[in-house]
Amino acid sequence: MPSETPQPDYVDRVRLGWTARYPDLDVRPIDVIGRITRIGSLALTYFDRELEGSGISRSEFEVLSALARSDHPLRASEVTSITGISGASTTKHTERLAGLGLVERKRLVRDGRVVLLTLTDEGRALVEKEFPRRLAREKQMLDGLDDDEIQALSDLLRKVVRNVENHYPA
Repeated sequence: MPSETPQPDYVDRVRLGWTARYPDLDVRPIDVIGRITRIGSLALTYFDRELEGSGISRSEFEVLSALARSDHPLRASEVTSITGISGASTTKHTERLAGLGLVERKRLVRDGRVVLLTLTDEGRALVEKEFPRRLAREKQMLDGLDDDEIQALSDLLRKVVRNVENHYPA
């Protein structure tokens, strides 16, 4: 049975525009990287909108999430490493989150220069409210894919991530 031709999407239109402008170039990478970029952009935009009512930004949520996943308090440098947010931004975000009562900052007893970060009960409650909402939205983005397709897509994207990390290290 022949497969149905999908309706052109935003990325198809972009690729066709580049093909018309540069007919001698192989623009097929746009089909993959363009879609990854488009999905990422839309997913983050939706997440930003959902977070508006919580009073925190996506970057601040990433800080809270790093702390929520950890089974011990983290140094700011560890949060920076985990989230990929700059050190200055980590400091700014953790100060704001502490001011909101979502993060607690404690000095290390044996070295007062070191500050350890943990979630407060309020911070944990916020993550426990927002994280399932994020997962539900991301699951909805995968509607129409069965478990095997999701696994295959994940495996293929893992290969792309490895290529990017190997060729363009952070």
